[in-house]
Amino acid sequence: MAFEQVPKPISAYGSWVRCEVKLSGKTVIITGANTGIGLWTAIDLAKREAKVIIACRNAKKAQQARSKIIEKSGCQAENVVVKVLDLSSIASIRDFAEDINTTEERLDILINNAGIMMGPEEKTADGIEAQFGVNYVGHFLLTNLLLDLLKKSAPSRIVTVSSVAHLLGQINFDDLNSSRDYQPMKAYANSKLSLILFTRQLAKYLNGTGVTANCVHPGIVKTGILRQIDTSAGSLMWYLIFNLTRIPGLNWILNWKTPEHGAQSSIYCAVAPELSQVSGRYFSDCHVTEVSDAAKNDNIAEKLWNVTFDLTRISSKSKL
Repeated sequence: MAFEQVPKPISAYGSWVRCEVKLSGKTVIITGANTGIGLWTAIDLAKREAKVIIACRNAKKAQQARSKIIEKSGCQAENVVVKVLDLSSIASIRDFAEDINTTEERLDILINNAGIMMGPEEKTADGIEAQFGVNYVGHFLLTNLLLDLLKKSAPSRIVTVSSVAHLLGQINFDDLNSSRDYQPMKAYANSKLSLILFTRQLAKYLNGTGVTANCVHPGIVKTGILRQIDTSAGSLMWYLIFNLTRIPGLNWILNWKTPEHGAQSSIYCAVAPELSQVSGRYFSDCHVTEVSDAAKNDNIAEKLWNVTFDLTRISSKSKL
């Protein structure tokens, strides 16, 4: 599969976005924008005068985040909208998408940001392993249900938050649900690999529509997601590593990012003018970065796409 050449990142300085692009009249959806990098992504895009819809599971926390976004961005209050979305529930995703498709005239940027990380083994409301279900399957379904609106609003962009953890992932079609061998880090890595494969296949299908799809590694970011890590023996090492951030001075030594810094690659992919024709790429620190061999396997990407269509009961594989 041939991808577009990626121009020099003129809209970023190092790993920080420096362009002054405005988004007046544009509509953005950000999942999981009540905290962490999603919150700071919302603040930045609200500063750029976009209408920002924050899609969150917890309505109370989302309203608190809305107040913070308005305060820090200085935007008009009506430009930040809260919508309830539970990515662990196919029914909730369908209700959310129906609401958006009915009430919104356009959708210019979709940022698939929400995620969970290395929690104890559990299933979603639909019986899917939670990390695979929330991080990947939920965003797969959401994106597909909003594609018509994104196409109608073209040029538009889809940005999906993956992770360098994808390097540890593999797609086992005989055990996508990790039922035989659940390991928190492995399941997390598999979900992030799935997101890159999804983005790769999505970019192929969207070629010529004016809709681009890219994914990002935000960096190693100290956010509330770290609280979810299971402290059982299988992930105790990761728990200890992540909690080194509590030691004064080690954030800098270990190159941990603040949530604001971690949001930069998402923002870059959402607004940089030089990326208007770039699709199917993986960014880190606002630069295109290589992915694992598994993440470049088009046969696996296509098979995973079709399996997920069946899993989410989308009516037709030819929808795109």
